[in-house]
Amino acid sequence: MVKRDIIKIDEEKCTGCGTCANGCPEGAIQVIDGKARLVSDLMCDGLGACIGTCPEGAITIEKREAEPYNEKKVMGNIVKAGTNTIKAHLKHLKDHKQDEYHRQAIDYLKEHGISVPDEKGEECGSNHAAPGTATIGAEMHGCPGSATMAISRKATPVPASENKVTVPSELQNWPIQLRLINPTAEYFDNADIVVAADCTAFSFGNFHQEFLKGKVLIIFCPKLDSDLESYTEKLAQIFKEHAVKSITLVHMQVPCCFGQKSVVDGAMKQAGKKIPVKEYIISIQGEIMPQVARFFRM
Repeated sequence: MVKRDIIKIDEEKCTGCGTCANGCPEGAIQVIDGKARLVSDLMCDGLGACIGTCPEGAITIEKREAEPYNEKKVMGNIVKAGTNTIKAHLKHLKDHKQDEYHRQAIDYLKEHGISVPDEKGEECGSNHAAPGTATIGAEMHGCPGSATMAISRKATPVPASENKVTVPSELQNWPIQLRLINPTAEYFDNADIVVAADCTAFSFGNFHQEFLKGKVLIIFCPKLDSDLESYTEKLAQIFKEHAVKSITLVHMQVPCCFGQKSVVDGAMKQAGKKIPVKEYIISIQGEIMPQVARFFRM
């Protein structure tokens, strides 16, 4: 047994819809007696891609004693699902910088005489539409966070005299990237904090007015930032040393972005604090998804 990241399923929140099981090609999750269950520690890589598929927010990541993840046992399940699933799994490992597991997966394919899919030019979540672009709603395979998409918008005619609009910034602190932030900064005292994934401010046009006014901002990327454990520790220090009033989570709808909540939850647990948390999810089209906005009183 080793101590590592592994998923945790809240049975009270789980409705047994099975979406997470369908989105777990590793085979770690099955629906049993009407609830999603983690059936094998060996199959769970702890990277949390299934988190974003759960409509109820019932899946989180915790660090606990578990059997070591076994890539070769996982590949035994993966190959049964065919080439597209193999591609998606290999890209999943690459996108999360799991180079050793990726090497083991390739070795498994070679040992069993299975062709290694061509990964060149294939992004995690790539689709089979026309080369170069895909439209919103097109069929996608794997993680949609990296899928190439062209987003069509209707242009609204604006008189030339009204063409330039100045919108004031609501930013109250600097730096804003979690890696650079000083956890002892005084602006965290009695603060309402916005913890936002990097892409949200670019995707949601009214970010400053809707989320940032009167709040302190922290940003990081749950997918591309490599040391999320240090982020959890830094947030825990902020929560310990300051009387934080509330936390607003803002992230994209893509699966890997849901890892943001796991980092914040872990930080509060380390700090021993209970802070009200409100979560907003931004669609790829740049709209708030009210049907999945959730409020947590930790």
